[in-house]
Amino acid sequence: MKQNGRTRSDVRTVVVTGATSGIGLAAARRLARLGCRLIGVGRSAARCAEAEAVVRADSPGAAVDYLVADLGSQRQVRALAQEIRARLEEENGGRLDALVNNAGAVSRWYVATEDGYETQFAVNYLAPFLLTLELLPALGRAPSARVVTTSSGSHFRTRMRWNDLMLRRRYNPLAAYKQSKLADVLFTNELNHRLGPTSTVRAYAVDPGLVDTAIGEKGTGGLVRWVWRLRRRGGISPEEAARTLVYLAVEPVLQYPLAGYWKECRPAGASPYAEREEARRRLWEVSERLCGIPADAGTPFFAEGRAVGEGAAL
Repeated sequence: MKQNGRTRSDVRTVVVTGATSGIGLAAARRLARLGCRLIGVGRSAARCAEAEAVVRADSPGAAVDYLVADLGSQRQVRALAQEIRARLEEENGGRLDALVNNAGAVSRWYVATEDGYETQFAVNYLAPFLLTLELLPALGRAPSARVVTTSSGSHFRTRMRWNDLMLRRRYNPLAAYKQSKLADVLFTNELNHRLGPTSTVRAYAVDPGLVDTAIGEKGTGGLVRWVWRLRRRGGISPEEAARTLVYLAVEPVLQYPLAGYWKECRPAGASPYAEREEARRRLWEVSERLCGIPADAGTPFFAEGRAVGEGAAL
């Protein structure tokens, strides 16, 4: 079977979460234009239908489907992964070339998910952690796969609140957001460490910069919404911000493949805290417990520093 003149084996399959607006939709549109097989993910069925229509209108004949999932729910994250794996098995033998963890949330007040976790930590970090592990077998089947996670420059000058990760005792929306984005970088670094430098799967965290999107107006109000509206005016467009996500997802050969943190399509230094071995290892272990994953579940993937796809399962 051919798509845009290419055989199915030549087409890169990419999953993008948070693909109904902002950076995610911009990335989805660009990936479709490049001829990728796109699976977009959004929380609302109506918005998924609208986004899919936009992508198809922009790239007639594009291979694109949108799936609905609330990434604040681990039950729905696992169901999403199962649906993605099933589709991949039907289409290309179960191979996934890139996973773009882009979905994000901002909350003015403390809101717990159905799993009992603070919403920003659950959506911005735990969902990428869990979805990545669920899809690692599919990523391991690709010749060269990428895990690209949207972080933020706000991860600088912050740390993990190990004694109160959900900030239940004293909630601050900005502190919760910054911690979740720091967690994304720590996760990226630890995933690369566990996979090893010779792995066929490589992870990258991206700082998109200040972007003119409405993310800071969702789930907020009052002063927080007003400040975000003022701040976003100086931001770059979602299309410009999406360039690095798309670049890392599809560029065949990266000049600096071992660099884990990127901005504006080139490596950028992450915070010193994000490079701490103890912090990234501790976060991984805590995340396994929060997601109900046995400590040795990932062993097949990380054996001898290589991602293993065939026969591996969580």
